[in-house]
Amino acid sequence: MSENNSMENPNSHMEQFKKLVGQKLDKMPSQAGNWLGGTLLEIEKDFIKVSYIVSPAMCNPARILHGGVASLMIDDVIGMGNFVAGSEYLMTSINLNVDFLSAAQVGEKLEVSAKLVRSGSNLNHWDAVITKDSGKIVAKASSNMIKTHVKMSELGY
Repeated sequence: MSENNSMENPNSHMEQFKKLVGQKLDKMPSQAGNWLGGTLLEIEKDFIKVSYIVSPAMCNPARILHGGVASLMIDDVIGMGNFVAGSEYLMTSINLNVDFLSAAQVGEKLEVSAKLVRSGSNLNHWDAVITKDSGKIVAKASSNMIKTHVKMSELGY
């Protein structure tokens, strides 16, 4: 994905991501996201869902999913969704509010879904949730993304 410099409009962003549904996300511009090794399950203009398997490296000393890693999952998924939502300019997180509601163990499959709640000229607001296969909520979050002065085309997107 990072090798494609023809991504100048949001429709091509969506087309590129649609091709990745069902695939491991390990060749993305985000090195941290590549480390997570999620699988894209669903992508629309205002919604994205990615699955992850909890590995030992993602856990705290109690051997449960580390809150920082859960936050990284959420932030990375929101970032990908925001990219597809389309903006001529790079948008970056200005906050991430996370509520941790239950633990996740090594080997458990998690789904992170994010929904664009409001898209404005300078700010996008997202809600996200991490759920287990059982449907139990691990964490829920909200985040605001703000438009920067950096054009996506300057970054090769």
